Amino acid sequence: MTPYREMALNNAWSNATLYAALSGLDTAAFTAPRPGFFASLTETMNHIYAVDLYYIDALEEAGLGRSVYNRARVDDVPTLAALQAEADLRLARFCTGLSETDLTRTVTTARGDAPGAAERVEWLLLHLFQHQVHHRGQAHVQLSHAGIAPPQLDEFFLDYDRAPTAHPYWTET
Repeated sequence: MTPYREMALNNAWSNATLYAALSGLDTAAFTAPRPGFFASLTETMNHIYAVDLYYIDALEEAGLGRSVYNRARVDDVPTLAALQAEADLRLARFCTGLSETDLTRTVTTARGDAPGAAERVEWLLLHLFQHQVHHRGQAHVQLSHAGIAPPQLDEFFLDYDRAPTAHPYWTET
């Protein structure tokens, strides 16, 4: 058994929890300038979603490559939340049942300077999970700036302090 399914479910729960905190924002507040690497919550959350699509496409070997970035920015919280949830489900399905052989195979990513860069599945997944955590941390700061208390996103794995909202993610197969 590998931990990647659980990491994908943690990711899905973290995104759902973050979007629940964002749900009270109207479009003006979601797109308002905020401190951070990206200039607004909408830019941060769209970036997370777009990069997820990019790497999920590579993992599934669907062949879309960088064209996943050729989409309009979504400025509506419920719409972006639904799109992110779909991507999270795709990632969790991909991670369910991964074998050691699956983890060591390579997939191709389309980079600007290396259109056929090969990456091992296990390293690409770890990079993707780290990317998501990194940018959700930035969204925390932006939420605070918007006057919203950022939610706890680290109460998922341990039995002792698992958030009640995380329990359904542990019972899914």
